[in-house]
Amino acid sequence: MTAVSLGVPEVPARPIAERRVSRQIHVGPVAVGGGAPVSVQSMTTTRTSDIGATLQQIAELTASGCQIVRVACPTQDDADALATIARKSQIPVIADIHFQPKYVFAAIEAGCAAVRVNPGNIKKFDDQVKEIAKAARDHGTPIRIGVNAGSLDKRLLQKYGRATPEALVESALWEASLFEEHDFRDIKISVKHNDPVVMVNAYRLLAERCDYPLHLGVTEAGPAFQGTIKSAVAFGALLSEGIGDTIRVSLSAPPAEEVKVGIQILESLGLRQRRLEIVSCPSCGRAQVDVYKLADEVTAGLEGMEVPLRVAVMGCVVNGPGEAREADLGVASGNGKGQIFVKGEVIKTVPESKIVETLIEEAMKIAEQMEQDGVASGEPAVTVS
Repeated sequence: MTAVSLGVPEVPARPIAERRVSRQIHVGPVAVGGGAPVSVQSMTTTRTSDIGATLQQIAELTASGCQIVRVACPTQDDADALATIARKSQIPVIADIHFQPKYVFAAIEAGCAAVRVNPGNIKKFDDQVKEIAKAARDHGTPIRIGVNAGSLDKRLLQKYGRATPEALVESALWEASLFEEHDFRDIKISVKHNDPVVMVNAYRLLAERCDYPLHLGVTEAGPAFQGTIKSAVAFGALLSEGIGDTIRVSLSAPPAEEVKVGIQILESLGLRQRRLEIVSCPSCGRAQVDVYKLADEVTAGLEGMEVPLRVAVMGCVVNGPGEAREADLGVASGNGKGQIFVKGEVIKTVPESKIVETLIEEAMKIAEQMEQDGVASGEPAVTVS
């Protein structure tokens, strides 16, 4: 009988949907749009004027996988700090500008990789587009037109009655047209709303009406659990239709948590090489081991591994053996012991007390072999049930 090769599933040769065709911009070295991989962004929570704290948080975000970081710039002290932060950051820095157009120019002069402007709350912004376009063009600085439901232009609120998808899109395209009048198109656009349904419809409408790259976000999504659900639903709907070029998960949680969620969303859609993936059952009366404890201990033991490894930690004999065989590494547990699987084959049986230790040892061996074989780095994938 011919052996069947089992192991970590490959990233699909074809994406879940054909990507929307868009123009491409560059935020520092990160390409956005034009078929480039979807990038993950976050935003610092420190005072930008506190250069040390801001750079420390950027370093933490970089380590978590963040590719682009945004910093707030509400004061002159913040604007004065931008040059140092932009120069020392390991990833591209976007300055987030509200209310004061003078800070747009300051951010461009400081060498920020891009500038986000919110036209709805910058006084006399439209009157200064010509000068902003010239400064941005001269420095090669892209502009993100970021429209938010909570700060929509009052004229549009009067016209539509509330922040509808049509109102958000009209605001964004109007501002883009002002830049286009000055032959500036190094632009990306976001139209954020706290309601995922409104947000999805706004981006669908926007995607039909322009070819600019789009930054996805559910604004003020809420605490970690609620915000994760809202973002996953909205991003999943749009990305599965090929809409979206860069994302930011907005959570009332540490910024690194936003990045972890964003990366996991992209991995789940096959838009990024899968890394550490934990597949687990919710447990039930059939489970003969503490699946939750095993899963947590194995995950902690494999934290930081940089190869795409799938590990299955299974708690019963119904689905356990089959799931364990389909992973790079797995265990089917029961009756106080666990069968250890490597690439679909049982290699040993160990007492329950040795399961975690054995899985970690075998994972290290597989990871070392993967690295020797030149397997693309990523996070290991773990299956638990």
